[in-house]
Amino acid sequence: MERDPSIDPEAKRRPATVKEIKAMSHPLRLRIIRLCGERELTNKQLADRLGVDPGTALYHVRQLVDAGFLEPAAARTGESGALEKPYRSTGRSWWLSVAVDDLDPSEELAPVDAFQQELAEAGPDSIATSARFALHLSEDDLAELDRRLVAVIDAFVETDAERAHLPLHGGIFLIHRTPE
Repeated sequence: MERDPSIDPEAKRRPATVKEIKAMSHPLRLRIIRLCGERELTNKQLADRLGVDPGTALYHVRQLVDAGFLEPAAARTGESGALEKPYRSTGRSWWLSVAVDDLDPSEELAPVDAFQQELAEAGPDSIATSARFALHLSEDDLAELDRRLVAVIDAFVETDAERAHLPLHGGIFLIHRTPE
């Protein structure tokens, strides 16, 4: 039976390949995808923004281009008159489904690490809203909560271009099992 995207967010997604999972397994690469989703950036601009060596940034950019998450944008003339080669996000990373079982433990925390770095850079005054909770959930309850929250987020992602003139907000949705 075909899944209905209007009620099942996973119907819009496809499973990530091993190469795609590997490309998204590093916090720096996740930050690069997000930054290049905001605007086209050169390797030097990324290195400066992320506080890393240009060689390190280039290594990660190449991994993301190879996996299809970044693509070269049109070359442009920079402020100094030199030719610049910017990159932009393809948007493909959002529509992937990655099962937690497909990740090794070091890869599972890459999104959390990237979010912590972004939040630290933005500072505590950047927090627009938060909700912390603890719920008793069966596996079915957990799946339903995930499905409903992801559906709301996906609806906003699909129409984000309509709000490109508004301030950009970032976030993370994460549910963990608490220790017994």
